[in-house]
Amino acid sequence: MESESAKDLIVDVGSTEVSIALMENHRLIELDKESSQGHSFCVGDVFLGKVKKLLPSLNAAFVDIGDEKEAFVHYLDLGLYFNAYDEFVKRLNPNTNHKGVYSHIKLESPLPKDGRIENVLTQGQMILVQIVKEPISTKGSRLTAEISLAGRNIVLLPFNNRVSVSQKISSKEERRRLELLVKNILPKNYGAIIRTAAEGKNAQVLDAELLSLVDKWESSWRRLARSKSVQLLFTEYSKTTVVLRDLLNDSFTNIYVNDENTCEEIRKYISLISPEQEKIVKLYREKEPIFDHFEVTRQIKSSFGKVVPIKQGAYLVIEHTEALHVVDVNSGTRSKNKEQEQNTFDVNCNAAEEIARQMRLRDMGGIIIVDFIDMNTQEHKAALLKYMQDLMASDKAKHNVLPLTKFGLMQITRQRVRPATEINTLEVCPVCHGTGKISSSVVIDEDIERKLSTLASDRPGRPLTLRVSPILGAYLKRGLFKSILSQWKRKYRCPLTLEEVTDFTVLQNEFYDEEGARLE
Repeated sequence: MESESAKDLIVDVGSTEVSIALMENHRLIELDKESSQGHSFCVGDVFLGKVKKLLPSLNAAFVDIGDEKEAFVHYLDLGLYFNAYDEFVKRLNPNTNHKGVYSHIKLESPLPKDGRIENVLTQGQMILVQIVKEPISTKGSRLTAEISLAGRNIVLLPFNNRVSVSQKISSKEERRRLELLVKNILPKNYGAIIRTAAEGKNAQVLDAELLSLVDKWESSWRRLARSKSVQLLFTEYSKTTVVLRDLLNDSFTNIYVNDENTCEEIRKYISLISPEQEKIVKLYREKEPIFDHFEVTRQIKSSFGKVVPIKQGAYLVIEHTEALHVVDVNSGTRSKNKEQEQNTFDVNCNAAEEIARQMRLRDMGGIIIVDFIDMNTQEHKAALLKYMQDLMASDKAKHNVLPLTKFGLMQITRQRVRPATEINTLEVCPVCHGTGKISSSVVIDEDIERKLSTLASDRPGRPLTLRVSPILGAYLKRGLFKSILSQWKRKYRCPLTLEEVTDFTVLQNEFYDEEGARLE
């Protein structure tokens, strides 16, 4: 029997972006997209930034990290040992022994909690910073000057001297073992946080991960020593490996990747953090697009609209505003075969399941207001609150669920570190441009044949692949021997393969050569 929490990761590597879908029992739970062109400002990236403006009234400063919007750092985010980082930046140059400079810096008295930013920073000062919240709407990135490098089992803390263990590891003996082990292998001027995943791991695994994190941090020093200008020093791992780092556990069943290089990168990463699970990484080689094969495309189309259907005719209406997200629960055409109050409670529970999924799927953050259907009994209101809290227990983002108000509204706050994912699921017809009227299928049939005629004469005898929407595909294949497709094959004497792509609009059609390159 399949585990309730069995997970599959589907990685679609395209020419401009990498899309990552997390499936739980074949149901889409999370969707991440990572651009493969240029640099976007992502959580975990470390920069050498320049202080642009001090804000004494807010006890904070604006910092230039190369983005159009200036980033923001508060005094309390400078960290305990900011002076050590500052001294390191100033003393580092191409002629110094970098490791020697680092290890000889003393961790003197920590910054006072009630200190002032103007006593620590000056305009034009170069400081090391790390993004903790991506630019959202009109706001720039939120920064910290307390650098951390997160691994699967360990979080490395440069310029620190403490080792702490996750509270979720309950065994005192195991906590003591891990603390002693990590203390013995940590170089000077490094601290660490031992994550829950480290429980039961041997010294070899922890040592290998710690060395890779130290190497990542120290490899940025050369760039820092060479130029003291605003620059990216290093970035987090790719989004794929970040998802793996945070979610990989024993219930992961398969990771499917449609690109050989990315597949190898993931395999290497897993061999470092969890060697026994290396075999779950599989290269997808089929012709059908990977997201179509695993029904991710269909689920994206049905899940990201303004109206989201739930069980037995009920549905959600989801609206996004600058300040908050609003979710309205509607009973729809659900049959009233039960007592009314119980019926309403059942609809609200079904809605709660979908809302918890939607928050993860769209990465909704900030304030979320849910307008549940009004219930009369206090027992049902308390049960719904408990159910929503249980549903969100597996959500990695920090969150808080408040009881229903007397108007039936539930307020949820959820940590927001990046903009919510929005996918436009409505399509404008490429032929009618939204007028609601399209050319007859005869005309599109002639249009495709003109393209085919040109390509067949330019490439006599060479195979062609025609990709179309399923609706257009059904029209072209209608009739076994007298279909339009079979007529074209005979007429132009070229090997022609038809592929149906779920993501295509109604009359969209594209030709490809034998190597998969699109032909104009």
